Amino acid sequence: MYCHHCGAAVEPEHRFCAGCGRPLAPGPAAAAVPRSRVLSHLQLLGVLWIVYAGIKLVAGLGVLLVGRVILTRIHLPVEAGFVPDLVTGIGWLILIAGLAGIAAGWGLMQKESWARVLALVLAFFALLNIPLGTALGIYTLWVLLPLESGQEYEQLARHA
Repeated sequence: MYCHHCGAAVEPEHRFCAGCGRPLAPGPAAAAVPRSRVLSHLQLLGVLWIVYAGIKLVAGLGVLLVGRVILTRIHLPVEAGFVPDLVTGIGWLILIAGLAGIAAGWGLMQKESWARVLALVLAFFALLNIPLGTALGIYTLWVLLPLESGQEYEQLARHA
């Protein structure tokens, strides 16, 4: 049996949902409501975004280290004097993308209304990062992009 508000599995003898605390509909109507596709993938999707973003944060810190510490100690020709600043800028962009990914993952797990849009935008950029980003981007688009998924997510965000 499933809660018709949040889709959580509940025991038939329970009168209130353990997931959202709302009263359960009596009789077979509550048992007939299946768990939504978006809800069943949301937790995993949030965790995957946080893990992927953690990898990006480590990479961004590595690029910053190269740009600010290693490249500044190397005697570069005058024409290449911009390289440390360029590498540092790239490092900051990677760090910002990592922080945005953590925010998206956390927001998805908390069912925040803004998290779906952020995750979709990040998913399109992640498609370019073969192989992990591509896999996560495709999975995110499959779960969150369809119109029905948007409606389900908004309903989940309202009840969270």
